[in-house]
Amino acid sequence: MEEYSREPCPHRIVDDCGGAFTMGCIGGGLFQGLKAFRNAPQGIGRRVAGSVAAIKSKSPVIAGSFAAWGAVFSIVDCSLVHLRQKEDPWNSIVSGAVTGGVLSSRNGVAAMAGSAIIGGILLSMIEGVGILFTRITADQFRNQAPVTVAEANGGFGDLETSPGYGYSGARQANVTS
Repeated sequence: MEEYSREPCPHRIVDDCGGAFTMGCIGGGLFQGLKAFRNAPQGIGRRVAGSVAAIKSKSPVIAGSFAAWGAVFSIVDCSLVHLRQKEDPWNSIVSGAVTGGVLSSRNGVAAMAGSAIIGGILLSMIEGVGILFTRITADQFRNQAPVTVAEANGGFGDLETSPGYGYSGARQANVTS
């Protein structure tokens, strides 16, 4: 049984690339819009116009960068799944490191090494938090020990401790005929 419930590899690349593009478009649009609104000249009309202009010009660039990151990450991840024949957190960690290195390759070997280390550390933290949450939430689904009759009824109905009248303080009456 697979640990992750994700798309199979050829489709995963397109799915991750599109998801990263969407995330970059929305997040970059919000960030750039707020930044431009704050830095625009006074007046609400000028601030809104500056915000919209910044969103239109910078959000697609940020979204494209996110999409490139998502595509490279997924290609490396799928390649590792194919080569190792297993899907585990190590694939994501190595994919993050390789992606960081590949995307900063134009800046030289030192930048590649630094970005690869940062990418590996980021992905290991993300995977570690995911594993931690999985273990924490798994405790709530663990099977409980079976409850005995005395524990379930608070002592009532237990033949050794209860007199049988429905409450624990009752005394048996001496019936003589």
